[in-house]
Amino acid sequence: MLKRLLEQEVLRALDRNPVVALLGPRQSGKTTIALQVADLVQGKEATYLDLERDSDLARLSEPEDYLMRFAGRLLIIDEVQRMPGLFRLMRSLVDERRRAGEAAGHFLVLGSASRDLLQHSTESLAGRIRYLELGPFTHAEIHQQANADTGRLWLRGGFPSSYLAGDDDASWDWRTDFIATYIERDIPLMGPRVPAQRMKRFWNMLAHWHGQQVNLSSLAKSLEVDQKTVRSYLDVLVDFYMVRRLPPWSGNSRKRLVKSPKVYLRDSGLLHRLLNIPDQETLLGHPVSGASWEGLVIENILASLSDRWRHSYYRSTSQAEIDLVLEGPGGQRLAIEIKRSSAPRPGKGFHLASADIKATSKLVVHPGDDSFALGSDTEAIGLQDLLERLATN
Repeated sequence: MLKRLLEQEVLRALDRNPVVALLGPRQSGKTTIALQVADLVQGKEATYLDLERDSDLARLSEPEDYLMRFAGRLLIIDEVQRMPGLFRLMRSLVDERRRAGEAAGHFLVLGSASRDLLQHSTESLAGRIRYLELGPFTHAEIHQQANADTGRLWLRGGFPSSYLAGDDDASWDWRTDFIATYIERDIPLMGPRVPAQRMKRFWNMLAHWHGQQVNLSSLAKSLEVDQKTVRSYLDVLVDFYMVRRLPPWSGNSRKRLVKSPKVYLRDSGLLHRLLNIPDQETLLGHPVSGASWEGLVIENILASLSDRWRHSYYRSTSQAEIDLVLEGPGGQRLAIEIKRSSAPRPGKGFHLASADIKATSKLVVHPGDDSFALGSDTEAIGLQDLLERLATN
């Protein structure tokens, strides 16, 4: 199993905060990290509960009595979205233990729903909780391995069981089952009661809008529902880490700008399964190839950033465009173009847009490993080099 980069960050967070929430999609490795962290926590025993097991749910039939037993210990609670009422009790216990001098490391909770979705139904733990996100394998993580394979990561996506499958057929079957389970079981647990076939159809349709501004009206018409309902379906997939909405740039501009977010399926392997792309040869010849590579690069970049950075895309009504705008420490403003080409060359619209946002750096991410100048003020750069550069900020 590849070593996840988040392990040490979870340990630091537990050392500083009473509650740490590790959130991300199912099957991304949250439980594995939590159990590894339990072995590394200094001076505390750890107990693990999985709220998908009936036996562990039964232990929480009287949650206050049960949780009060764990003073001085670390309690790991998996799939915490199954019992959102626990957050209210955690708040009370954390405050009580703080008064007794136990400042940090009480609870590590794991969830497969977003922070926003959990907070709709939980007591605020502001000042008491640190939220961390774990997604599928990233390029930076597989790059640590001697047999790192970017092409495999792109085709299969980063979910461990998909990326590490024995062959492409096994990976395909895993992704098929994963999508079915999400639609038939996971989404109904916390999302609206959407007919499984309708959600599957919506998810498939959304895959065809990957990397574009979604036309909700068109989707609503195709599904024979209203736009409000379609928007709620989209919210569900965002809340369950399946879809990312990339916001438009909102700075001052003399140009008329597109104001709708772009939508990306966050895992390229799931995108390819929904679009029936089984292998590398089919992927390279498919019309979605460029947008798929763009989504992979964007997801990996955003996974590497600290919360000191803001991200967006830029597009004017005259089609001047930047795939990704990063604004970060020290007034940095990076304009990033993404090209699936060994000889990348940004167009005139990229340079015009970069001038409009007053970019401090102009970068073109390409699939190779080397970096080289593209004129006097633009640099072509490999994905791993860019991730390592951003990691120092």
